[in-house]
Amino acid sequence: MRLIFAGTPEFARTALEQLHGAGHEIALVLTQPDRPGGRGLRLQASAVKRFAQENGLAIAQPRSLRVDGKYVDDAVAAGALIKAAQAQAMVVAAYGLMLPQWVLDVPDKGCFNVHASLLPRWRGAAPIQRAIEAGDAHSGVTIMQMDAGLDTGAMLMAHATPIAASDTAGTLHDRLAALGARLLLLTLEKAAAGTLRPVAQEAQAATYARKVDKAEAAIDWAQPAQVIVRRVRAFNPAPGAHCSWHGQMLKVWAAAACDAVPGATPDCGTIMAVEPEGIAVAAMNSIVVLTQLQRPGGRALAAEEFVRGCDLRAGMAFDRRG
Repeated sequence: MRLIFAGTPEFARTALEQLHGAGHEIALVLTQPDRPGGRGLRLQASAVKRFAQENGLAIAQPRSLRVDGKYVDDAVAAGALIKAAQAQAMVVAAYGLMLPQWVLDVPDKGCFNVHASLLPRWRGAAPIQRAIEAGDAHSGVTIMQMDAGLDTGAMLMAHATPIAASDTAGTLHDRLAALGARLLLLTLEKAAAGTLRPVAQEAQAATYARKVDKAEAAIDWAQPAQVIVRRVRAFNPAPGAHCSWHGQMLKVWAAAACDAVPGATPDCGTIMAVEPEGIAVAAMNSIVVLTQLQRPGGRALAAEEFVRGCDLRAGMAFDRRG
């Protein structure tokens, strides 16, 4: 097919790479404007833009597609490119901009979205993180026919994958990105053959995956250990769960949960033991064992290496939150 592709991060790049490799004609790539990043906060191109540049694909980076909004000039210029592309379909994966109805109406076969959840569960910006945080047993990918709502379109194809106890947002992301790319290719084959069968979402079953705020990554030791551990996994690799030790922020990259030992429960955040296997910390009626940590400016270390030369002892306490 002749396609327009709209996407920004690595999840989207995986889909674009597969489309390009399968021989689909990518007439235009839409991606978010370059953003400051890294230590020097220099402008950085998105993963999708880098791939498009490497493969000589036409690129547009509008700040908005709303012709009645703040960036009208951007929207008008992008609109001209979208119409001139004469694409049969548009593929969207983690683009970051809402598509107004006029965009949805341009391609003959409409717009297909690759979404990293089993819709209608976890509509919104952070489906991978929210699925892990909630303790879901499964995640997956849904390809949907886009409409003007937020992830409300009819479902075209879906495939589930278990969420392992060891999964982080990073590992699940990579698995879903690969799954989504494969499912997208199959969807386009069916679209070309006219054999897609859209299924409406059950709106009453919908949940919303709000964008992750950095403040959420502060560990609250008054939560149950299982909740804390799921959040550590959900916020790995970004923004990274953290705790505070005498005003110093320590990143926590891996942790485990276990039941509290019988007897009096120490105050939440109290260090119960410092062992090579991990640092045991009291949580609500339970214990969190920190197994991989990172000091500011340092690298992630297993607990055994982290505690060397570090004055952490049983009876000490982390700050209550963050």
